[in-house]
Amino acid sequence: MALVHLAIGLALVEFFVFGWAVGRARVVHGVPAPATTGHAVFERFFRAQMNTLEQLVVFIPSILLFASYVSPYVAALLGALFIIGRAVYFVGYTRAAEARHAGFLLSAVPNVALLVGGLIGVLRALF
Repeated sequence: MALVHLAIGLALVEFFVFGWAVGRARVVHGVPAPATTGHAVFERFFRAQMNTLEQLVVFIPSILLFASYVSPYVAALLGALFIIGRAVYFVGYTRAAEARHAGFLLSAVPNVALLVGGLIGVLRALF
């Protein structure tokens, strides 16, 4: 489980780094807090961070379910893919909204696998 917990920790560090980048983009593009709109580049940074937050809500419980009921090693591997995908997504989206698709898929597929696999594992344990 240590590898799973490491994946969760790294995903949270990644999210923190994304938040720092959003704060920097806010300053660079002159978008005063609490505004979340005002400059297209800032808005892409903000949406990339918020989409990552939305994905983390699924990722964290899913990786824990998968690790508990299927395999902690496969869960950690899928977690690593999720983290890489989120980085690709963030870099792509902040450059151009159209460039976010590869990173989205690279993080969405592991997230779906963790969720579906975890739920199947729970159902198998119940029945």
